[in-house]
Amino acid sequence: MIQDFNRLLHRLADSDLEFVIIGGFAAVTHGSALMTRDLDICVLLNDENVERLRKLLADWNPKHRMTPEKLSFLEFPASDSVQNLYLETDYGVIDILSSVLGVGDFDRLKARAEIFEIRGREYPVISLADLIAAKEACGREKDLLAAKELRAIAEKRGVI
Repeated sequence: MIQDFNRLLHRLADSDLEFVIIGGFAAVTHGSALMTRDLDICVLLNDENVERLRKLLADWNPKHRMTPEKLSFLEFPASDSVQNLYLETDYGVIDILSSVLGVGDFDRLKARAEIFEIRGREYPVISLADLIAAKEACGREKDLLAAKELRAIAEKRGVI
């Protein structure tokens, strides 16, 4: 599997799917030196958007990476039962969340998102303050380390 964040982002943007970049890729976008192995986004996971995701990822062999059987996302689950999706595709791992711990749902993130240019295109990225709150709320060692680094970045920028 090739990890190609740029290809994933372009495919998402070209689909007219509204999303906010969150997680490790957002941290890197804000200036973190930490590495990430997946793309995390927040999306309103209604029936329409789940179907839109199925169509836009269909030719990339999307599978649920958290199931031992690696079930196909194209066949499972029914749209109305989706809260979060943890997918593996031919071009990388993408986690699609409907809300972010410590911050809130898609509408909240979208309202506070910052716009960043990434490889010539503009994308909404979780705000630095919200990203710090999310990392601290997770409480895992790696997230707490990321939050500490992001706080230093925020202080240097005079954000907090």
